[in-house]
Amino acid sequence: MQMTNAQLKCTTRHVRIFTAVVQDRELVPNEEHLTLDLDPDNEFLWTQDTTEIIHSYFQNLIHSYAGQELSEYNLRRIGSDIEGKIRELLQTGQLSYNPDCRVQNFSMGLPRTPELL
Repeated sequence: MQMTNAQLKCTTRHVRIFTAVVQDRELVPNEEHLTLDLDPDNEFLWTQDTTEIIHSYFQNLIHSYAGQELSEYNLRRIGSDIEGKIRELLQTGQLSYNPDCRVQNFSMGLPRTPELL
């Protein structure tokens, strides 16, 4: 993607994307880099595998937009696609809701149990 001069961000329910890098646990604007903040409210229980699936999917989406202007619209499209991938992981039982989340709202649908799969 071709970067712009202004810092951009996309915020969905479970995904935040920034034109920034993380340094000392702080976001530092960087128009040459996209940073993904996945599930900031800890609504889901993530494993190493499911986290890698999302990060790999994120990288693939970035590559699919190569050569296009980086805009808030395109970032929202990437964020929405990642939300869809999260929903897919939840529906296939690879991802589950976090019972210790401060708010149980089942934003991606009812929890999947073995008898429903």
